[in-house]
Amino acid sequence: MLYNATTICPLLAEEGRVEDGNGEHFDMKLHFDSNQDYQLQAIQSLVDVFEGQPLITGEFEFSLGGAQTSLQFSEYGVGNAIRLTEQEILENVKKVQRVNGLPESEKLDGMHFTVEMETGTGKTYVYLRTIYELNKIYGFKKFIIVVPSIAIREGVLKNLQITHDHFQDLYNKAPLSYHVYDSRNVSMLRGFASSNTIQVLVINIDSFAKDENVINKANDKLTGKKPIEFLQHANPIVIVDEPQNMETDIRKTAIQNLNSSCTLRYSATHTNLYNQVYKLSPVKAYDLGLVKQIEVDSVISEKSFNQPFIRVESIKALKTKLTAKLTIDVMSAKEIRRKAVTVRNGDNLYDLSKEREQYREGYIVNEINAEDGYIEFSNGRRLEIGATQGGYQEEIMKVQMRKAIEEHFRKEAKLKPLGVKVLSLFFIDKVKNYRIYEGGTAVKGKFGAWFESIYKEFAEKKEYQGLIPFDVEAVHDGYFAQDKKGILKDSREGRPSEDDISAYQKIMQRKEQLLEQSEPLRFIFSHSALREGWDNPNVFQLCTLNETKSELKKRQEIGRGLRLAVNSEGNRVFDKSINRLTLVANESYEDFAKQLQKEIEEDTGERFEGRIKKKEDKVQVRLKKGYDTDQSFLKLWERIRQKTTYRVQYGTDELILEVAKRVRQMETTIAPRIITQRTQVVMENVGISGATLQTRVHGIESMKMQIPDLLGYVQSKTELTRSTIVRVLEESGRLSDCLKNPQMFLDNVIREIKAVLSAMMVQGVKYLKVAGGMYEMRLFEDGEIEAYIDNLYMVRKQEKTLYNYIEIDSLSVPEKKFAKDCEDNEDVEFFIKLPRKFLIKTPIGEYRPDWALVFKGQKKLYFVAETKSGIREADMRSKEWQKIQCGYRHFDEFEDVEFQHVRELKDLQRR
Repeated sequence: MLYNATTICPLLAEEGRVEDGNGEHFDMKLHFDSNQDYQLQAIQSLVDVFEGQPLITGEFEFSLGGAQTSLQFSEYGVGNAIRLTEQEILENVKKVQRVNGLPESEKLDGMHFTVEMETGTGKTYVYLRTIYELNKIYGFKKFIIVVPSIAIREGVLKNLQITHDHFQDLYNKAPLSYHVYDSRNVSMLRGFASSNTIQVLVINIDSFAKDENVINKANDKLTGKKPIEFLQHANPIVIVDEPQNMETDIRKTAIQNLNSSCTLRYSATHTNLYNQVYKLSPVKAYDLGLVKQIEVDSVISEKSFNQPFIRVESIKALKTKLTAKLTIDVMSAKEIRRKAVTVRNGDNLYDLSKEREQYREGYIVNEINAEDGYIEFSNGRRLEIGATQGGYQEEIMKVQMRKAIEEHFRKEAKLKPLGVKVLSLFFIDKVKNYRIYEGGTAVKGKFGAWFESIYKEFAEKKEYQGLIPFDVEAVHDGYFAQDKKGILKDSREGRPSEDDISAYQKIMQRKEQLLEQSEPLRFIFSHSALREGWDNPNVFQLCTLNETKSELKKRQEIGRGLRLAVNSEGNRVFDKSINRLTLVANESYEDFAKQLQKEIEEDTGERFEGRIKKKEDKVQVRLKKGYDTDQSFLKLWERIRQKTTYRVQYGTDELILEVAKRVRQMETTIAPRIITQRTQVVMENVGISGATLQTRVHGIESMKMQIPDLLGYVQSKTELTRSTIVRVLEESGRLSDCLKNPQMFLDNVIREIKAVLSAMMVQGVKYLKVAGGMYEMRLFEDGEIEAYIDNLYMVRKQEKTLYNYIEIDSLSVPEKKFAKDCEDNEDVEFFIKLPRKFLIKTPIGEYRPDWALVFKGQKKLYFVAETKSGIREADMRSKEWQKIQCGYRHFDEFEDVEFQHVRELKDLQRR
């Protein structure tokens, strides 16, 4: 299959006029800026790798006089020839790396050269222009672009088409032909080898990775030669697009078998950085405004523990057993949390949830089916891998769709006057949710019905009337794989099938048409598996509506909409206030940002400042020799090493009175709801942060809630008697709140009971020394650790303390300053940071005081319970403050010992 500027479909029928596969014409033509510095730098970096290679000498380069050129000739035709030695290329690579601030290669890691460019910054443009540039400077003519998937193949072909005129103008009409490999027409490879013009072959890795592939078998039409031989004798420069998908031994061997002059590797997410010569990181691209800014509109359920929640994460089939990993709501000591549990046949979710009433009936595991990928419960409910029950999933997806449509209308109103078309993209995991086939006739699925209902609601609003002058049926459509009968079908995760070609071609062929205001289509539904190799610059909203857990990476997700927008004249728009990509996500901004940041670190190796430490910055913290005979230390230690126990006294009537008062004043009990939050994502060197732009609350239209055993539930969490709980609820006057949201009401009541109990126990605590109970001196030996220097204070006066370094809890100024002040103050005879295991028992948990010190000429010993700010006496609910109060009570039992809570050394009150 041979394409040139006038034969590829869609056709370039004439200058500035494009015809799609349906014969419809549209005038949009994309323009390219040939002077983008970062792109020119990437291109020049590869050109400089071959510095010293013979330069091009003319149109025809047959050398009769023996002079070397960048070409060689054989019975197969014309091939590339690199005349430099590996040492000369290594020196060139080092020079390029120094210029670009990259680590220098100690040796040449094969003839492989890596370019790292963030998604959406023109990676394909760069390597296509590099082809022209390498031909212009050195005369290389044979290039193969290897792609890992159909999606990327279609994207490359589209880019070859739309950049052709641009490159022809830049490079003086340099003759270039591009082909896509077709196993039914292997004879075309003879033309690739024999031609003396620039030849570009686009080929999928799976077309030549196996011995049984047609390209690797002898062919009668080629006089018994293997088709691949024509490529091998061309010594092509192989461009590997997304090489991280081609790192298996089979695929690496296949690429090597092409007998390339060298390989040029382009990706945003490399696995291996062979001889890296250029890097445009996500952070740099973001900061330079080369991609859209990102904001997250979060849609999450809140206070939604009233239904039995189950998500099937995975199923494992071992030799002797089947297990499934589920996420369910589990009762903990303080609250209900969603946790992962592993189940087998016969397990009861009621037991695994710590006896949550919602799982009492019907949630015994009846069957785990690894072959078909589902789990079935005793109530007959069957859930497939990735499926979710409970958690108001449908309501959340409906709100996600509403938020995406609302944001679309808002941006359309703003950008339409500026000539910028707005597109919204919905990723879904099941085609049937968008379109159903009944008797061969296509009808709308639930997503299609939801969309049209919500769209009409916004289209009829006063501020948006007439904004989009098309019928609702015309503004949305689906791009999905389809079988030979034209029936839409789900795509596979991983490697798409041949049926997916229809979806990719449809997306690619309409790329320019979609940018026209006169084109009605604005809302695109696509399968979530169709996630790479294509995008559109005017996608401003991305919304993933998956009923199963999405395996889509955040970087892949945002990659479909990162490119800068294009206006009606085909020119890029660089205004940051316009270039904002909104992701409508069914997770919190914090979770999204955390995962995105993790992926950037994993994919690019980019180190965010302060997050990853250098190994050489580790030091050994050591006790000084003879510490156990140091008299200053022993004098201090003997006074504080006695252990204690405690007793607590409080009155029931007083407890009921105070709890009832607190319950009466506690926050309003709200019905389960869905919260949406739009947050701008800010990508910086130190990490990913965000600024909240909008928050909105949505009610849930229909709910069924189970009312649990009120008294039993509260009793299990507080250990109060039922009669006490009844009096609290009656005297609070808030019992009716249980009907609004039983789980929220009970959890709030329990929180107030525990808060009052904690405060009353602290007020009534009495410490007693334990006869013979002593903290052991060897606790200090546990402090001999390896630690990073920026988490330590370096001791200068070893005689005043135990260690060469003092470990501090944070980089906060107060802790470092306290240690330094103790060391510098002449009145301080000796000071120590108490060991981690020096723990005082309290009614609300164990407490560790920070410092101990002794002053010269004084009998009193002063303890500092806390040297960080933020813990105040007025904050009676603070557990840390309550523990400090227990510290006072504990040390009241020690002679010559005084306990104080201060921020700085000078705040100690020496009496």
